[in-house]
Amino acid sequence: MEIPSIERYESNVRSYVRAFPTLFSTAEGSWVTDTTGKRFLDFFAGAGTLNYGHNNRLAREAILSYVEKCGITHALDMATEAKVELIDAFQRIVLQPRNLDYRMQFTGPTGANAVEAALKLARKTTRRSHVVGFTNAYHGHSLGALALTGNRYYHDEHYGSHNNVSHLPYDGYLGNFDTSLLFEKMLNDPSSGLPIPAAVIVELVQGEGGINVASNHWIQHIAHSCRKHGIWLIVDDIQVGNGRTGEYFSFESSGVTPDIVCMSKAIGGGLPMSLLLIKPEHDQWKPAEHTGTFRGNNLAFVASRALLNYWNDGAFINSLTENSKTIQAGLNAIAAENAERNWTVRGRGMVWGLDVGCGEFASLVSKTAFRRGLIIETCGAHDQVLKLLPPLTISPEELAFGLRIMAESIEEVLRLSETRESSRALPLSVLSNDVANSSSIFATI
Repeated sequence: MEIPSIERYESNVRSYVRAFPTLFSTAEGSWVTDTTGKRFLDFFAGAGTLNYGHNNRLAREAILSYVEKCGITHALDMATEAKVELIDAFQRIVLQPRNLDYRMQFTGPTGANAVEAALKLARKTTRRSHVVGFTNAYHGHSLGALALTGNRYYHDEHYGSHNNVSHLPYDGYLGNFDTSLLFEKMLNDPSSGLPIPAAVIVELVQGEGGINVASNHWIQHIAHSCRKHGIWLIVDDIQVGNGRTGEYFSFESSGVTPDIVCMSKAIGGGLPMSLLLIKPEHDQWKPAEHTGTFRGNNLAFVASRALLNYWNDGAFINSLTENSKTIQAGLNAIAAENAERNWTVRGRGMVWGLDVGCGEFASLVSKTAFRRGLIIETCGAHDQVLKLLPPLTISPEELAFGLRIMAESIEEVLRLSETRESSRALPLSVLSNDVANSSSIFATI
């Protein structure tokens, strides 16, 4: 579907509109509807921003009530009722039950803003400049965050220096070899070429990198090495925090307590918001030493506070475990049916990936699923992983329905692929027209 104003006036940098080419109009819960009335089940959730679904009732009602009474919308970092209520609730509902003691710094509105602030504070406080990231990492596109983002597609030599950054192999990058041992070895060896860094920044589940999951043993060893050498451990929980891994924080089951936690995306309930959680002894900022015009998005504070109520709901928390089992079982069944293709399943909680080993194939499955009424994106170094990020609030019936569309879409692409290969042995790319013209794909869901 071509959208003239988008085609003519929006920058070439646009991305998701190319993958999901329709004109969306409304959304609620796990569903998005376009201007033709077609409904799409959302396994994308704003790249993890909409953990609690579209237009969540709790957030919506809280925002409408706040706006109706002319609540403060913008206040920089001045004190407002909305901010104080969020801070108190976050401490009471999230941090105190987990025995976590953190100061809260509201940064600019994006995840990259949180990463930049974390790096800046670590460097300032440790008086060291080097930072260690990992292969397949994704931390954002502003220059400091970009330097630690692994995918070379996003890099250009003209963007600026990548000095003072090292990428070491993530857990599993070298097969069964424990890469945390390499980190410790290089820290202990004064000739390794690795300076003692100010910080290590890590995602415990790499979302954009291909749904790579760090083991508890690995992150525990990384954390031990950091403590031993006085290095700050920064956990980037921007995409996989806020309950995405089945726990509120991705690091809970490991027993590791990061020096800083970066949060954004779902923390604002769909509105722009990001924050740092900082160990009190590390909160060494001077007043206004790091600022940002939109570090006080009060509408996001209101939405965030309302959504914290889910973490007082035992039924909701239990549903995350059950839904995780459903996703894993569904993906394992698909992989088993295609055992000769050596597809792999990876994930935790409500973030899962099916690695089909080929970016072209994964792209065709995504396109096919979209035509059938399912929004699902790809990720990984070669976009070879089908990435599942359904809302945490999705019903069991909706989840099963989406997994069925995904399985049928894979079968559709395989069938078209086998037909093409048997007749003309053409590459997968020629299947795009077949996918677009398949009448079954356009069936109304």
